[in-house]
Amino acid sequence: MRSLLGDYVLQHLQNEQTGTLHYRLFRCLRHAIVKGVVQPSTRLPASRDLAQAIHVSRNTVLSAYDQLQAEGYVEAKTGHGTWVSSRIPDDFLSSLPSHIDNKREKMDEEEKYEISKRGQCLIERASASPHQWGAFVPGVPDVMAFPHHIFQRIQTKQSKLPQIEQLIYSNTGGCFRLRTALAQYLKVSRSVSCDADQIIITEGIHQGIDLITRVLSDVGDLAWVEEPGYWGVKNNLSMNGLDVEPISIDSEGLYIPNSPQRLPSLIFVTPSHQYPLGPHLSIQRRKHLIKFARENKCWVVEDDYDSEFRFSGKPYPSLQGLERNSPVIYMGTFSKTIYPALRIGYVVAPKSLAPILRQASTELYRGGHTLLQNTLAEFIEEGHYEAHIRRMRLLYGKRRSYLIDLIFKYLGERFLHPYDNASGLHLVLKLPQSVDDTALSEYAIQRGVKVRPLSQYYLNRHSACEKGLLLGFACVDEKNMFDAFTLLIECLKKFNIPLK
Repeated sequence: MRSLLGDYVLQHLQNEQTGTLHYRLFRCLRHAIVKGVVQPSTRLPASRDLAQAIHVSRNTVLSAYDQLQAEGYVEAKTGHGTWVSSRIPDDFLSSLPSHIDNKREKMDEEEKYEISKRGQCLIERASASPHQWGAFVPGVPDVMAFPHHIFQRIQTKQSKLPQIEQLIYSNTGGCFRLRTALAQYLKVSRSVSCDADQIIITEGIHQGIDLITRVLSDVGDLAWVEEPGYWGVKNNLSMNGLDVEPISIDSEGLYIPNSPQRLPSLIFVTPSHQYPLGPHLSIQRRKHLIKFARENKCWVVEDDYDSEFRFSGKPYPSLQGLERNSPVIYMGTFSKTIYPALRIGYVVAPKSLAPILRQASTELYRGGHTLLQNTLAEFIEEGHYEAHIRRMRLLYGKRRSYLIDLIFKYLGERFLHPYDNASGLHLVLKLPQSVDDTALSEYAIQRGVKVRPLSQYYLNRHSACEKGLLLGFACVDEKNMFDAFTLLIECLKKFNIPLK
């Protein structure tokens, strides 16, 4: 605190040109107090320390402190130093520093800034919601059900005796121990064909998309995305200067056009649980997609964002592991299985491509968070991660069944989307085409029900796009779910939607 205040005074004292030195110092300190640089009820540095820090005599500092005390900005406590008053004098608004600052702030408000066309496109299409918790935020796990005490124990142990390589930049694509643990986990759980050298650790799916897009495409190239699909993919591609073409899906997933007018360089898919509608990519479509990519020299990017949570039937293996040396880049994340703020994801690249992506990742983002990655590796190695997923699968399956029962009981079976495949952390509440689902979701949010409109996930938001609401069930227990669902029914009635 003391050295920081000294630095602040030195920076601003040179702007004070009139008056004696102690009065100039008084104005600097008063300005720091008024503007909140020094908070109320905070102790100021000892006069000797501040004098030494700003290279003036102690008497100069004492005179400034006396002036502050005389005007009510500070209080002197015998034997305990000088403290900023809990209440600032009312007449500070008429002081010269405030007048200057008000004028400067007005100038700042009037100044206009222009951003690039790409930046404008990103801002105009921004879809990240300010609501990230509660009923019915889609895609959010129950972050409080994670065994934080176990993770903290491992992290504390790792932090006590860190290795040098855990505290400097990483150019290896992430912690080797984590990449090794991940490779083994993915082979068993997702039938992904890989070893540790093929894995690049990222800060979530968005960074993985950005890395792949920058390295494997040029400005003006074409990318195919699912329609409807995840907004984060579309915005990232557009920001990197790619042309984005939406490709329709049906009950079997992405349907490749018979005679495309233009070939893509990248194809983004969510084959195990299409986002947001829910179907999985059929085996025939998977083989056709890989064949198309081989023949046309393009890359398929498989986003396997929540495949751990399947509640009935057999799990679907990854697209990446379907054929040997397939042109598929696999992406995953711990945001759904652990918690989003962990910011750890991964990219699994073909052997020939992995060194290139690893080097590009180092150049673009600089590797780090190695201690945290090492903690996660040990968490996986000790079996805690697998056990946590098993527990969450049971918990989320129970909550999903409860939500479906509410839909069937109070709304009717027709409100459940036909593509639902009993997996993931959300489901889609199907609505009549005449409903404005964006207006409905805004009204529901005002009532405390945090839903997202299905139409928002379409790149081409025309009248034919399906209408509905995404309902996340993972982060809300049955009691709160029932209360929120009751409010949602009232919202549906408000929009004259015929119920059961």
